[in-house]
Amino acid sequence: MNVSDIQECTAKIRNNINKIIIGKQDTIDLMLTAVIAGGHVLLEDTPGTGKTMMAKALAKSLKADFSRIQFTPDLLPSDITGLNIFNQQKAAFEFIAGPVFANILLADEINRATPRTQSSLLECMEERQVTVDGTTRKLHEPFFVIATQNPIETAGTYPLPEAQLDRFMLQLSPGFPTGPEELRIIDRFIAADPLDELVPVSCAKDILEMREAAKSVFVHEVIRGYLLDIINATRNNPSIALGVSPRGTLALVKAAQVYAAIRGRDYVIPDDIKTLAVPVLAHRIILFTNLSRANTGIALIKSILDSVAVPTEEWNKAK
Repeated sequence: MNVSDIQECTAKIRNNINKIIIGKQDTIDLMLTAVIAGGHVLLEDTPGTGKTMMAKALAKSLKADFSRIQFTPDLLPSDITGLNIFNQQKAAFEFIAGPVFANILLADEINRATPRTQSSLLECMEERQVTVDGTTRKLHEPFFVIATQNPIETAGTYPLPEAQLDRFMLQLSPGFPTGPEELRIIDRFIAADPLDELVPVSCAKDILEMREAAKSVFVHEVIRGYLLDIINATRNNPSIALGVSPRGTLALVKAAQVYAAIRGRDYVIPDDIKTLAVPVLAHRIILFTNLSRANTGIALIKSILDSVAVPTEEWNKAK
């Protein structure tokens, strides 16, 4: 598989999702970027904007194992990872796998679970494995978490800790549709739910092949320098208590390679970095202020992008 194959395959998936989701092309492309790059996505927006619908449309477009967890305050870690149960007939413990053993895991309203339960995803998301009672089990590949949360409701919720946020490659907010888009939504859903008729157009193997092919996308050393200038600016900003971690740096590089391939290029350009900087970096920075972290983080990353000089080179060639 090469870059043109990635563009063709992602176009099929995008068109399939478009049978359900109207508009939101940028959000869909960014979700596909995370899937192929091996990252996870946090969808944060007000209720009713289609977060869960978008996640389910993506999952149904891929022929892969899918699990959904409705996060609630009484959810236990073992409800996610699985647990050992004693089998009296065999006189031995048997492991009952939890819903995390899937290719795509929808963690709906993730911030409604307690920190203890949320932390059960840390090992899964970073190391693609689960350790229960001292035994480590590998998860299926690819493994992709789509988590949703409501930013305006605080009753009965537990904010995601920084360690958890840092494990999401992208944080996205689909937003409200435009007037014409909402009219099309009414037309599409007034008689039936088109999600029931959606069929897969790709599979887990395709995702792994695209992930491998995207590694060959060229990142010029000037582009790498530009990216690092942005990262270092987050670490030296007086409004930021803690800048982007090396995990965030690698996430931005990998996402840029995949995003370039989706756009049909075998090399990264500065616009790829600028497009991805906010969704990849804004949720990773820790601020001194107690104001809305999401909005302020986005504003800070945008101001950093405005202040860092954009390189002008032949980015598709090595020096």
